[in-house]
Amino acid sequence: MAMEKKQQHQCYGAGPKPTFRFAKHWAVLLISIFPILNTGLALDYGDALKKSLLYFESQRSGRLPYNQRVTWRHHSGLTDGLEQGVDLVGGYYDAGDHVKFGLPMAFTVTMLSWTVIEFQHQIAVAGELEHAIEAIKWGTDYFIKAHTSPNVLWAEVGDGDTDHYCWQRPEDMTTSRQAYRIDENNPGSDLAGETAAAMAAASIVFKKTNPHYSHLLLHHAQQLFEFGDKYRGKYDENMGVVKSYYASVSGYKDELLWGALWLYKATDNEKYLEYVINNAHCFGGTGWAMEEFSWDVKYAGLQIMAAKLLVEEKHREHGDTLEQYRSKAEHYLCSCLNKNNGTNVNRTPGGLLHIRQWNNMQYVSTAAFLLTVYSDFLLNSNQKLKCHGGSVDHEEILGFAKSQVDYILGSNPMNTSYLVGYGPKYPARVHHRGASIVSYRENKGFIGCTQGYDNWYGREEPNPNVLVGALVGGPDCQDNFTDQRSNYMQTEACTYNTAPLVGVFAKLLQMEGQKSHDNHNQPLVASY
Repeated sequence: MAMEKKQQHQCYGAGPKPTFRFAKHWAVLLISIFPILNTGLALDYGDALKKSLLYFESQRSGRLPYNQRVTWRHHSGLTDGLEQGVDLVGGYYDAGDHVKFGLPMAFTVTMLSWTVIEFQHQIAVAGELEHAIEAIKWGTDYFIKAHTSPNVLWAEVGDGDTDHYCWQRPEDMTTSRQAYRIDENNPGSDLAGETAAAMAAASIVFKKTNPHYSHLLLHHAQQLFEFGDKYRGKYDENMGVVKSYYASVSGYKDELLWGALWLYKATDNEKYLEYVINNAHCFGGTGWAMEEFSWDVKYAGLQIMAAKLLVEEKHREHGDTLEQYRSKAEHYLCSCLNKNNGTNVNRTPGGLLHIRQWNNMQYVSTAAFLLTVYSDFLLNSNQKLKCHGGSVDHEEILGFAKSQVDYILGSNPMNTSYLVGYGPKYPARVHHRGASIVSYRENKGFIGCTQGYDNWYGREEPNPNVLVGALVGGPDCQDNFTDQRSNYMQTEACTYNTAPLVGVFAKLLQMEGQKSHDNHNQPLVASY
């Protein structure tokens, strides 16, 4: 029986140093940039973009809409919240199980929203903007339901222990659907802060096309931030059921800074910027130098957002603090590029960034996103990234982000795509309950809690349903990958793995189109 616990972080070290990386491999000093293998693949970023957005439809909980494109899924979780007298139908399943975990769901929506904010034009040109916005709204509609009063946020539906005891389709669920909440007596500043960030970021997305909805999201975001800031505490300390799955190892200070900065972007209200500035030191915003960005640890994303404020004249009065944020942002970027003085992200022999064994691709996708965003920022502000190993221009940064994406899409030693459904070869036995069992639409016969384990889990055959667009956990530190359903460290996919890639695919598609256009317009050169 699989135990797919999601906890992916080791605890903070006891030392006071502000510069560190979780699971740091002190013995390894990278002295060269490993080349990505050139397999000669012609990569189709447009196809990857379309498929990445399809994945979110596979993860939908609740009553599916008439325009649902992933047809092997059906309605599920229609009584969520009923026992507690609240409507919690909807939202997303985070991975291959059927628990609705609030923290990773909120981070997924924040990243989808940030993707649309940064790359809206490129996504629109590719014809996928409507689908991207639908993916965001499926999450924010749920958050509106879950935020039932100013100081109450429903944080989770179902629990990992009972859920993982069963292997069945979401349409057949017989596991506990008990809901858990944070409130004044059981605070969760990390969850409140991240959900505030998600709703504030989404409010920017909807500002022009749906101003009423945008205003509603902003209202919820402001209330959630005030709640999280006033009643401080880690959500996993007040909600033990989540501790083995999505424990907040980094604490809540990063999420409060993150939420405040997104509220500043959404409102232009100086009080939120002052919060980010005044708490920069004591909350670690200008202290922690990171080598990862994830559903738990927001510092690198926060620092890059803060660094981008420096180019605006109105922020000059906060220049000293914003420069400190930029210094830490550049530490993250330089560590990805292998240009820091001794503290860099490890890489596999094939050139993939490698943070840790379990679901490593989540860190690769967030790195590719932040590198791409900062590359655009440097291009538009006519600047270069300053690293210990020398200055780096925007083209080199984007080139490295592209190398990571190309690895994901098949340019790797295994010659396999880790984006399910993309390319000629991809994981066929993804660790995912719904995908691994015959579709409810094909066979409505009830499949019980352990029947799935008995009849489907151990099958050697590929999953009957392809989980298109899912980014699986990926290979180990030596580029090895075993496509087995039981190998959940490598074959389970999560919503927050795919979300950051949506905009990167769109940006690379635009770049390829421009390159093709430039090549087409070059004059012919004849020789004899």
